[in-house]
Amino acid sequence: MIRNPKLEEFEIETKPRKPGKQKFSDFMYNEDTREIFGRTPERWGKLFLFYLIFLSALVALFSVCMATFLQQFINPRVPRLQQEGSLIGSSPGLGFRPLPDDVRSTLIWYKGTGYESYKYWEDELIEFLSVYKKKGQTVGAGQNIFNCNFRNSPPPGKVCDVDITRGFEPCTEENHFSFHKSSPCIFLKLNRIYGWRPEFYNDTNNLPVEMPNELKDNIRNITFNNRDHANMIWVSCEGETPTDKENIGPITYLPYPGFPGYFYPYNNAEGYLSPLVAVHLQNPKAGIVINIECRAWAQNIKYDRREKLGVVHFELMIE
Repeated sequence: MIRNPKLEEFEIETKPRKPGKQKFSDFMYNEDTREIFGRTPERWGKLFLFYLIFLSALVALFSVCMATFLQQFINPRVPRLQQEGSLIGSSPGLGFRPLPDDVRSTLIWYKGTGYESYKYWEDELIEFLSVYKKKGQTVGAGQNIFNCNFRNSPPPGKVCDVDITRGFEPCTEENHFSFHKSSPCIFLKLNRIYGWRPEFYNDTNNLPVEMPNELKDNIRNITFNNRDHANMIWVSCEGETPTDKENIGPITYLPYPGFPGYFYPYNNAEGYLSPLVAVHLQNPKAGIVINIECRAWAQNIKYDRREKLGVVHFELMIE
């Protein structure tokens, strides 16, 4: 066979193999290849260097995360963004109960004295007030309660009790919240804002011009014998239009026409329950929708219908 001299022959080097089975001593150290446990010292060095760099990067990343976490640590009871720096701002809004089953509606409607008609509204209030009647449903309730009054504010970590069994008659469960008499009770609460302190209208001679005269008279009567009671976030409810004002009838606020100031500031202490005001509509006109607006009064509570600041709106219709 004639071979082409221009063709180059390539010879593939192969690693010499020892005949027979490999000994364990050769695995530990191979004299021919200088391998220790299957790798040469050079390959062991590269592997060690890789893991050194990899683990160093992991440690550095973990250290950065821990440092960031410790610096930006968020206390579960203290929000990092508060008041003006938060989404809810520094002016609270009002809420009312009972709520309609349709979240888009604010209409409280039922037919006169028929139990099946007002049962839904009664059940809503019973559920809402259950945490006030059974303190064990709220974490820490019963353990942190302090005997508060206008001269004794709660110390840090303590909360004031809201006793709905006293001063709320006839707006009680036993009295069906007066729904059965076509004179329903609506409960108001102020939305919580961490650390917010109310600035009271405690000068009865310098009350806002737009404040209803009935509320002004109530404030003067309440504070006549006890000036401490002036430290209150006052509440007023009235019909929105002249027709609504005619049809709404007389109103009673229980236990006060406002929220006592010793409940504030709200610091998210265990067992805290928002103070309540029961608005008893004594004789609203039946057969017509009555638009009602309730407003909270403090110097640092903004009034804005559109943004729902310091105010709440609902409608009432009793057939």
